[in-house]
Amino acid sequence: MALYEHVFLARQDMSAQQVDALVEQYKGVIEANGGKVGRIENWGLKSLTYRMKKNRKAHYALMDIDAPAAAVHEMERQMRINEDVLRYMTIAVEKHEEGASAMMQKRDRDDRPRRDGDDRGPRREFGDRPPRRDFGDRPPREGGFERAPRPARDA
Repeated sequence: MALYEHVFLARQDMSAQQVDALVEQYKGVIEANGGKVGRIENWGLKSLTYRMKKNRKAHYALMDIDAPAAAVHEMERQMRINEDVLRYMTIAVEKHEEGASAMMQKRDRDDRPRRDGDDRGPRREFGDRPPRRDFGDRPPREGGFERAPRPARDA
C-alpha cells in the first residue's frame, strides 16, 4: 500500500465538531476500502489568502493515510460531491513524518517574543518622540519638479 498525506479545507461556518465528524467520515471510507489512517491533525480555523466559494476562512485538517490508490480515489470522489469541503490535496510520500507537523510545531513554539511587553523594553509616551530634523533656511532643490502649464480646454 502507498503512503499519502491528505489536507482538506472545510467551510468556515462549520463547527469544530462537524469538522471532526467529516474527518471520521473520510477515515471510514479509507478503512472500508482496505486502508488505514494514522495521524490526524486539526489545524483549526485559518484565514485564506483569497476567497474560495465565498469563504474568507476555512477549517484545515491533515490525515496521514496508508491505503491503496482506489481508496484514496473514492475518498476524493466523495469530497468533490460534498459542499462542505472547499479544497483538498493528496500527496504521495516516501514515509510519514514523526511527531507533529510543521503547522502544529509553529503553533506550539515558545521561542517567540512575548506580547506582554517583558522583552520589548520600556514603553515610550507620546511626548518622548525624538525631535524632527530642522531643515532651516535651506534653498529649494535644483532641477526640482515644476508644474507644467495646463493646456486650454475648448468649450
